[in-house]
Amino acid sequence: MTMKNLRSVMIILAIALLSINAMAQAVHPAVCVLYPTQGNKVTGTVKFTQVPGGVNVVADLQGLTKGKHGIHIHECGDCTAPDGTSAGGHFNPKTMTHGSPMDAMRHEGDMGNIEADESGNAHLEYVDKTLSFEGDASIIGRSVIVHQNEDDLKTQPTGNAGPRIACGVIGIAK
Repeated sequence: MTMKNLRSVMIILAIALLSINAMAQAVHPAVCVLYPTQGNKVTGTVKFTQVPGGVNVVADLQGLTKGKHGIHIHECGDCTAPDGTSAGGHFNPKTMTHGSPMDAMRHEGDMGNIEADESGNAHLEYVDKTLSFEGDASIIGRSVIVHQNEDDLKTQPTGNAGPRIACGVIGIAK
């Protein structure tokens, strides 16, 4: 190998390493800290981490009534309204119908239900194949809403999940 070829290979390797480093820095884990809406007591966190095949979603909540509660990503990162309505509707950039997080045709924000135990604690974990941290479909800066009732996973456009009992904004995690 000539010195000129070696230099070209070294330049290509350096560019490749810089590109890999830039891609690694572009993908961040994200977190949402949930606070209760007026008259409610639900708190918790939802963590979003890029994994092969999608985004791993892990939610841990407290202060719920026993049973299932709808949980969704909403279009606006605004939890200023006492009832959480400032968060807007479900995050749905492709204008799909409402459904289950495992359905091919659904809002990007459809996360299904989280089920609370007798103590009001709930845990949800799954890999979502449609969530993204980049572009028009990015979840960064949007909100997570927890609803009072179970999401029926079919009623348009909200799953008939009832009032909003917790709200938090999705941000980049450290």
